[in-house]
Amino acid sequence: MLNRGIFVTGTDTEIGKTVVTCGVLHRLQGEGFAVAGMKPIASGCRRTEAGLRNEDAEAIREVVGRAIPYEQVNPYALEPAIAPHLAAVEAGVVFDFPRLQAGYQRLAAEADYTLVEGAGGWRVPLGQAREMSDLAAALQLPVLLVVGVRLGCINHAALTAEAILADGRPLLGWVANLVAADDPYLDAQVDTLRQRLPAPLLGIVPHQLSLLSTLRRVRLTWVNFASRGLLLLIVNNL
Repeated sequence: MLNRGIFVTGTDTEIGKTVVTCGVLHRLQGEGFAVAGMKPIASGCRRTEAGLRNEDAEAIREVVGRAIPYEQVNPYALEPAIAPHLAAVEAGVVFDFPRLQAGYQRLAAEADYTLVEGAGGWRVPLGQAREMSDLAAALQLPVLLVVGVRLGCINHAALTAEAILADGRPLLGWVANLVAADDPYLDAQVDTLRQRLPAPLLGIVPHQLSLLSTLRRVRLTWVNFASRGLLLLIVNNL
């Protein structure tokens, strides 16, 4: 097993992290790699007969396809649809980083590539003066940034990329998700981001692209990063 991992973060919530995560996992499987996925912390979970469930974590689990217990994919499932640290307070939960590290290692031990999807953005609080960025650092993972391309995204993306690098995490690249349907300046914004972000544009996800469509469109390329061969994604708008 290669035991490589990537932490997927975004410029905001609801900007396509799960679509990108699932697309990469699916394509890696198609290339013959064993994969695993994890959504360590999720709020806004729904009640089911099996317990609290998060749709992002369920999508990741379905794409992976192996009989991995839900609790391994999503160790912290919280019901309130609010920021994770607030949901944790309501639920009386304290996020245990050693538990999350151990859970990640269990998944990664059986996979060539393990993708970990964060909740919200890079600076989302997790309580006890910790943030989502601290979880990525604890797992010692490089970062893939998903940018929701819409008005205001240039500032959000630049600040997020700056924070990732300031925190000492390698930024592998970024994916543009065209979340705004009626913006005539989407291409111009992507071009500006390409010029200003300190990492390569790895792909573009068209507006309202379904998960199934994403799985069909994902392509992979070998790129060199920090003198290591890393398998990264390109999402092509075919």
